[in-house]
Parts: sequence; structure tokens; C-alpha cells
Amino acid sequence: MWFSVALRADADRAEALSEALMEAGALSVAIEDADAGTAAETPQFGEPGDAPASLWSHSKVVALFEPDADLDAAVQSAALAAGLSETPPFTREQVAEQDWVRLTQSQFAPIRVGDRLWIVPSWHDAPDPTAINIELDPGMAFGTGSHPTTHLCLEWLCEAVRPDCTVLDYGCGSGILGIAAARLGAGAALGVDIDERALEAAIENATRNGVDKTMRVQHSQAPLDETFDLVVANILTNPLCVLAPAIAARIAPGGRVALSGVLEQQAEQVVAAWAPWVKLRVGAVREGWVRLEGERRRGDRP
Repeated sequence: MWFSVALRADADRAEALSEALMEAGALSVAIEDADAGTAAETPQFGEPGDAPASLWSHSKVVALFEPDADLDAAVQSAALAAGLSETPPFTREQVAEQDWVRLTQSQFAPIRVGDRLWIVPSWHDAPDPTAINIELDPGMAFGTGSHPTTHLCLEWLCEAVRPDCTVLDYGCGSGILGIAAARLGAGAALGVDIDERALEAAIENATRNGVDKTMRVQHSQAPLDETFDLVVANILTNPLCVLAPAIAARIAPGGRVALSGVLEQQAEQVVAAWAPWVKLRVGAVREGWVRLEGERRRGDRP
């Protein structure tokens, strides 16, 4: 049994208050959007190379304490150390001991993609044993099928993959897209990533799903000269723009490309960046994220 305390703080004080609570004996501290679940909720998204987003104007600081901690004294001390003029009101709540592994697992259920593909955590039975079932557990590498951008790319692969085609997954993370392509009938799939842990996860997941002979992985800085029938990149807007010439060059003449990790308001930026190589269009939208699609016509600039 533990106790958690929750108190509100302005954006310019939340970090200082969080650090002060740790100094006052908190086991852990989290900063959340105090307006979460309301019309004033403010999602935050980061891009590589961008300045960190400021905290929410109305932040909630939640700290976890041992059961015998003096909560009043801890909050008062933290408020003083954070430079607050007075101790803010706070709520306290008992936190019972739980099976945290089982609780975490319960948050990840099988995910259906289209009519024939399921992403199934290892602790679940496949809802449809006759479907194409990919076993994938949440881990350090991005890509469990639950994020809208991953789902958008999986839907595209379900439609685009043809028997024996070749597929490049640029920024492969867990390897989910390359694995899906292989299970859908691709003859060869390559996943590239800059993160060594992602490459290790992709290899492990490919082996688990029996496609390690079809799918290979390599570091994104390694030489890559071949072209592919299908190219998919589920990363973020800035790298998609910067890497446009490098990724576009990997599309075979007559090949297709799908890009995601792009918010609706960022779509025009990516379309403009890719214009010299591929004419992109919005193929689908899901929860504020878009999938951009295009074809490299024969004779187009490589």
C-alpha cells in the first residue's frame, strides 16, 4: 500500500515542484495535463530537432509516497523549495499493491487490421486462428499496431502487398510493418533503423513470427543501393522531409510509397518536400494523423 498526492501547478512551476517532491521523499513523480478528458485537453507531440514543448498551462503533479510518509510536511517542504508563495491544496489517495505485469498486459488486446490481419500479444489467444496473426509484445521499440500511424501503414500493406513483391520499411522500430508484409506474401522485406535496440527487436520479432528468412534488417547508415516495389516509412514529419531524396531513391520505377507519422496540419509540408520526386496525396486519416501515398512513375527523377 502506498499513497499518492495530486496537486495543480502552472507550467513554469511544475518541473520545479516535481523535483522538490522527489527531494522530499517521493518514490516517483509524474506531470500530467490537468485538463485531460475535457475540451481544454492539449495533446503534445515532439519532433526530432525541435525545442521541447512547454508543459501544460494547467498541469497536475502526481507523486507516490511510502505509506508512513508525512504527506503534509512533504508537500509543504516541496512547495517552499519550488518557490511557491503558499502550500497548494492537494488530494491524497491510497494506491493498493497490484500485479503490475498483469495490469500492463490488460492494456494491450489483439488488434484487428482489415479483414485478414491481427496483431496479437503473446499472452492472448488469437481471436481468429484462420487469419494472419502476428505475435508482437510491447517493448522498447516503437510499433505494436495500437498507434494510429502504425494502423494506417498496416492497412496500406494489406491492400498493396502482392505475391513476391519487395518491401522496404524505413524506420522499422519493432519490425511490425516488414513482418506484416512478409506474412501477407511479400517475397523479401528489409527493415532499416538508426536505433540498435530497434534492430535487435525487429530480428527477434521476425524470428518469432517465422519470417526471419524473408525479412532482414540493417542500420540506416549502412549502404543501401537496391530499390523496392513498396516503400513504407512511419516516422515523423521532420525526418520524412529531410530524408525525402534518400527514401524516394529506393522506390523502384512503377513502385509505390506510403508515409505516416504526419499530423493533418503537417501534410502539406511533407507533400511539398517530396514534390521533386513523388507526387503525394492523402490516402487516409485516422485520429488526426494522415497517411500520404504516391507512385514513382517510370522515368521520374530518381
